Amino acid sequence: MIQNLNFEKLREKLPAFLDEVQKDPTFLNSDVDLKFNKPELNITIEREKATNLGVSVQDVAQTLQLALSNRRLAYFLMNGKQYQVIGQVDRADRDAPVDLASFYVRSNNGQLIQLDNLVKFQEVSSPPQVYHFNRFKSATVSAGLAPGKTVGDGVDAMRAIAARTLDQTFQTALSGPSRDYAESSSNTLFAFGLALILVYLVLAAQFDSFIDPLIIMITVPLALAGAVFSLWMFNQTLNIFSQIGIIMLVGLVTKNGILIVEFANEQRLTGKNKFEAAAESAAMRLRPILMTTLVAAFGALPLAMALGSASKSRVPLGIVIVGGLLFSLILTLYVVPVIYTYMSRRKDVKPGEPHQDNTNTPKPTPVAVPV
Repeated sequence: MIQNLNFEKLREKLPAFLDEVQKDPTFLNSDVDLKFNKPELNITIEREKATNLGVSVQDVAQTLQLALSNRRLAYFLMNGKQYQVIGQVDRADRDAPVDLASFYVRSNNGQLIQLDNLVKFQEVSSPPQVYHFNRFKSATVSAGLAPGKTVGDGVDAMRAIAARTLDQTFQTALSGPSRDYAESSSNTLFAFGLALILVYLVLAAQFDSFIDPLIIMITVPLALAGAVFSLWMFNQTLNIFSQIGIIMLVGLVTKNGILIVEFANEQRLTGKNKFEAAAESAAMRLRPILMTTLVAAFGALPLAMALGSASKSRVPLGIVIVGGLLFSLILTLYVVPVIYTYMSRRKDVKPGEPHQDNTNTPKPTPVAVPV
């Protein structure tokens, strides 16, 4: 939707904008609601010339009104029926602009003056209806999408055309499905950021650390990479369903990092160094990570395979979940332990915790001594 206070500038720029839309390969069958297809005749009175000839502006206006306005002047009765008296020149004498030359105006001295000596004619085309949006005169440009193009591609193409065609006096706004897409995209981005913050705060409270949650959340970009790669591999788009799937991945994949980091911290408390703790944690937590990840992936598989009625639209959701989980499953077992060895801080042995004895010295055997 294009908006401008100056209607003449809107009339000037609109054809160029529509021409760019028609040339863009993203769109098909473009159209605009503001069409300048109503012919009009603008009559401008030459006031100085009319005054010199003794004709007032009111005389010219009344002459045109009586000749063209189809005004009802009176009624009359004939044979018991009432008829209207209409003041208007016959159709054959008022169809063309040159017919105005046959109209005459009486001056103040009683002389008849031909009307075309007092006025100027200009033929223009105006829209049948003028549209407004937020108190601006506006025009709505609509277009269909070419095969293989998405709503996001169309929005980006429209914004690019507006940037190179319109100046700073114009404003643009989205409407219909395009506006719904833009609003849902911004809301989804906010929800994704909020999910990251909430997960981090909960993990920080659980682990009593600001470093361990960062190590765990390394799994999120790994899952996002797998989700985007899966969408590209299966020729799917980043739409509202795939964005919801990405938000779900934030909670689904962090549990892999939680299993590894929590077990590694427990090993550190027994006296092992962080390298040994990370390696043993990845090995010992392999089975639960495989079980939970595969269960979630197989649960989303029917969505990815489009099983069931009206399930085509949910295919990106299933692909994002399955691809993100499997991709993060493979990398989490290698990346998280490595990041843990670099970022993990020293863990003090808590009072009452058993300390592992790494020496080979045999322990003395207790002997009961009778008293």
